[in-house]
Amino acid sequence: MVRKVGDRGRLIYPQRFAVAEPVFANIRTHKRLDLFTPRGKVKVNIQWLLYCMVHNLEKITHYGSA
Repeated sequence: MVRKVGDRGRLIYPQRFAVAEPVFANIRTHKRLDLFTPRGKVKVNIQWLLYCMVHNLEKITHYGSA
């Protein structure tokens, strides 16, 4: 059976939701991290890790309440 290109796209489209992009969207929109406020790589890295920790803690708390 020969499939069209559109059929293949429909088959692989649901797999796109399994990537890590929703994490970045959540941190940017819900946590409002549009830009980093401190200066320097070390301070920016610390701020990024804090936002990641908050994201993971929220996932843990919501998982336990479901």
